Amino acid sequence: MNKVLVTGGAGFIGSNFVHHMLRCYRDLTMVNLDSLTYAGNLGNLSDLKEDSRHIFIRGSVGDSDLLTELFSEHAFDAVVNFAAETHVDRSLRDARPFLDTNLGGTQNLLDAARAGGAGRFVQISTDEVYGSLGEQGRFTEHSPITPNNPYSATKAGADFLALAAHESHDLDVVITRCSNNYGPFQFPEKLIPLMIGNALDDKRLPVYGDGLHVRDWIHVDDHCAAIDTVLRTGRAGEIYNVGSMHDVPNVEVVKEILHHLGKPESLIQYVEDRPGHDRRYAIDASKIQNELGWSPTVSFRDGLKATVEWYVNSKDWLDEIRSGDYQVYYQKMYGDRDRSTGIRPV
Repeated sequence: MNKVLVTGGAGFIGSNFVHHMLRCYRDLTMVNLDSLTYAGNLGNLSDLKEDSRHIFIRGSVGDSDLLTELFSEHAFDAVVNFAAETHVDRSLRDARPFLDTNLGGTQNLLDAARAGGAGRFVQISTDEVYGSLGEQGRFTEHSPITPNNPYSATKAGADFLALAAHESHDLDVVITRCSNNYGPFQFPEKLIPLMIGNALDDKRLPVYGDGLHVRDWIHVDDHCAAIDTVLRTGRAGEIYNVGSMHDVPNVEVVKEILHHLGKPESLIQYVEDRPGHDRRYAIDASKIQNELGWSPTVSFRDGLKATVEWYVNSKDWLDEIRSGDYQVYYQKMYGDRDRSTGIRPV
């Protein structure tokens, strides 16, 4: 494999994946297409400015003419599609960008990959397409698809489009569905960087509902290694769940962050829950472990500690990200939830 197109490669997981691949494979060229919306940040790739193996192109997967041009100019061995609108809260306020990018953009990219002869297409999905679990059990690749918000619904639709391209046109498609990621360069609308940033500034830490919503947390480095494994050895037409089997209630994650920073738990403020908030996610990753030999290597305790330290040491990056438009967004999301719900964990 000599040349890979990565879409959304200036975002959190995408930029970490670019770094992972260039670190592991010296003869690989990564063409990175990103439209640099609010969550895309060239600062995530600043150390690659002089690396000829990284070619950055600003553009959208919604631009079918640009995609045609790219595939005409480059002989891609594979496509890895991270490009997506990803935040549930934003999708609840305005679903249109999620339809345009997650559905329309994915179909454009599938069409271009098929016409351009890309060898493999890896669709980066999410465990949220499965909906919410009860108190027991884990999502497998055969779990029903029951999304509960516009974000997860459009990601589920993108998965179906990718599988349809495999069945209808014999495109070499593989799908990964991962649990909640954390690590460097994550946009501070997501739980862990949001809480780190607020705690550093001694601001309140808004926790939805009773704080007992459970997520399976995986370090982004482990996720990138899993995608690399699927890219190289996954079976066409298959879906692979990726997770660390470390299920933690949100409020426990927040308390751990406060512990690492030496901040009091009194900074936690429980706020009104968001609509359709899935109660519990948990991933069964035995398929990728048994078939492809991947397994996570970063413990949650060590990974969270390292992540907190990264944000502490990258305060300038965090402050720049949180300026301007982000403040407007933050006020929209949490300003009208300023009152405490009075709910506490049991």
